[in-house]
Amino acid sequence: MSDELPGLLGDLARIVGLAPALAIAERVGGTRVSIPARAPQNHWLVETVGRDAADTICDYFRILTPEGRESGASHVVIPRGPTGCLAKARRRLARELDAGTSAREAARRAGVSERAAFRMRARRRTADDGQGDLFLQDMGKVSDGRT
Repeated sequence: MSDELPGLLGDLARIVGLAPALAIAERVGGTRVSIPARAPQNHWLVETVGRDAADTICDYFRILTPEGRESGASHVVIPRGPTGCLAKARRRLARELDAGTSAREAARRAGVSERAAFRMRARRRTADDGQGDLFLQDMGKVSDGRT
């Protein structure tokens, strides 16, 4: 599974395990964080993955400056993890269905199950019931239902 996680999360899964990597993605995925050379007890990393895993992660990112001081990593972008991958697959599925691709082929292209594609297609058909929208999405103006 660590090979399926994007970038840095895959690296973290290899060094501390899948559960801590996913916990980090859930807590700070999609944002930039700083990883200190040594995390204090009340640091978000220790609170998220525990002392041992946090120490291992800090060791992984720790460098020695030319002056001989230990330094951590700043502005490390943590990927969203599986939830981000799933959202990307759903967006691709929606694009394929909007383009008129069959549910089976859209599922294949998006990397999701056929059942997910059939459900999405059914929901989209139900949502498009011929009723006008009360509010226009792009302008925020009231619509009278005429097009």
